[in-house]
Amino acid sequence: MFGIAIGVMALIVVLSVMNGFEEDIKTKILGTQSHIVISTYQGGIARPDDLERKIMQDPGVIGAAPFILSQGLISAPGGISGVVIRGIEPASAEKVIRLKEIITQGSSQNLNESGILLGSELALRSGVSVGDAVTVISPTGSMTPLGMIPKSMSFIVRGIFSTGMYEYDSNMVYISLEAAQGLFMKDGPSGIEVKVTDIYQADAVAARVMKAIGPGYWAKTWKDMNMSLFSALKLEKTVMFIILLFIILVAVFSIISTLIMMVMEKRKDIAILRSIGATTGQILRVFMALGMVIGLSGTVLGLVLGLLLTYNLNAVIGFVELVFGIEVMPIDVYYITGVPTQVDFALVGIIVLMSVALSFLATIYPARQAARQDPVEVMRYEG
Repeated sequence: MFGIAIGVMALIVVLSVMNGFEEDIKTKILGTQSHIVISTYQGGIARPDDLERKIMQDPGVIGAAPFILSQGLISAPGGISGVVIRGIEPASAEKVIRLKEIITQGSSQNLNESGILLGSELALRSGVSVGDAVTVISPTGSMTPLGMIPKSMSFIVRGIFSTGMYEYDSNMVYISLEAAQGLFMKDGPSGIEVKVTDIYQADAVAARVMKAIGPGYWAKTWKDMNMSLFSALKLEKTVMFIILLFIILVAVFSIISTLIMMVMEKRKDIAILRSIGATTGQILRVFMALGMVIGLSGTVLGLVLGLLLTYNLNAVIGFVELVFGIEVMPIDVYYITGVPTQVDFALVGIIVLMSVALSFLATIYPARQAARQDPVEVMRYEG
């Protein structure tokens, strides 16, 4: 019973933690990325306002904003760093990404042609804060007799943001769309970022939008842009499920061995029951019921313990840290203040059903062995 309880509890807790981490990563990624990105094969959009109007006509779309995405260098007192530069319109971008929520210092409202938003890690590494000046250097430039001279512009740091993702916080900056057009010498935005009502319907919305706007465009959803990451998380979750399922399988074999030992110990009692009229079916049901009681008790106990531990996991971790003087999840490494958990009740139901089904299968062989005993032979040798 306790083996099944431990197995069910471990499955619920581990998979809930993995769901929590996946949801946490998804939230952080979608704080800086839109649900859908639409652009042209030429790399620019000539009439972004017309395209936005067509996109917003889809019932599944709740926001659209133009953007420019490129790479460059940022020069600050702390040195020169390579960065990903995103040109945005703050008013429309806030409808698509969580721009307000991720800003920890300053504000995006002052993101004019001379303003810039820096990631927290980049600002720390560059030694700048809100109000300081930095220089952004574009890889594109003007041809001169001496060769190509990169274009550069000076900006004032208007805000510092923190997404919780080190890659974004250390390599990304935001500037205004007008400043990006001047810096990269573009006539229009690189594409349109789109926010949808249901992120899990992004593929369907993208297909409808592409049909509505006509040929010459391509669309990528948040799944396409982070396919390798979420595929790895899904594979890891599947492997962990299979590995932890072996705990339940070991417990199931313990049920089989327990019932077999009970059958051997109760051979005489079984023979007496058979001799006074108990049928094979009745003996079979008795031992199957006994095995199911063990399996169901372990499953229910594991379910209760698993849910209790999942919902109180951070308190348990805090107690462990206090007792042993360790830090289980250092914030400077994991960028989280606690272990995120999310209970998927559909998955919990599958775990419970699998545990009950395996417990039922474990009772069949010992019960049949008990029912097939010949009472005459047992009484002859053990009577």
